[in-house]
Amino acid sequence: MDPTKKAIQDYYPPELSHCYGCGRLNQDGLQIKSSWLNRDQKVSIAYFTPRPEHTAIPGFVYGGLLASLIDCHGTGTAAMAAYQAENRSWDSLPPNRFVTAALNTTFLLPTPIILDSNKPAEIKLIGEVNEIKIRNNRVYKVIVQIKLLSEIDYFEKTRVSGEVIAVQMPDTFSGSN
Repeated sequence: MDPTKKAIQDYYPPELSHCYGCGRLNQDGLQIKSSWLNRDQKVSIAYFTPRPEHTAIPGFVYGGLLASLIDCHGTGTAAMAAYQAENRSWDSLPPNRFVTAALNTTFLLPTPIILDSNKPAEIKLIGEVNEIKIRNNRVYKVIVQIKLLSEIDYFEKTRVSGEVIAVQMPDTFSGSN
């Protein structure tokens, strides 16, 4: 990700920034950062470098981690799309935060942890907003298609495909337990 661009997760209010996948305040979490690759076409991007503890079998990434990446990138993409639909900046109130109503993942190819060059594999998540439904003024249902890519031998291949149905977080989710 371009370090000069802030991610949507950087704008989540503190009480809603503890998610294991994308919460900036969860120091043990994955720290997913999503931003627009192409705002006009509603295409988002995020990057993640798996670590050795993310192993399923030697050399390959654990599928649950890949599903988590898709989950959090999908809800982040939904938040960006909602702000865009409302013509609001990411720091405006009330915050647009989403939770996953449905997650579908299809594992197409194994995802390596280390490339042949002995460099860590960087996973690229590309999200595309397929549908936005608005109900009751600010209740969104956003369907996001995510492709998880990994560079192997200088080619990008889709490793995992996923679809996230994200809905606006209910007001009853205060962020405190």
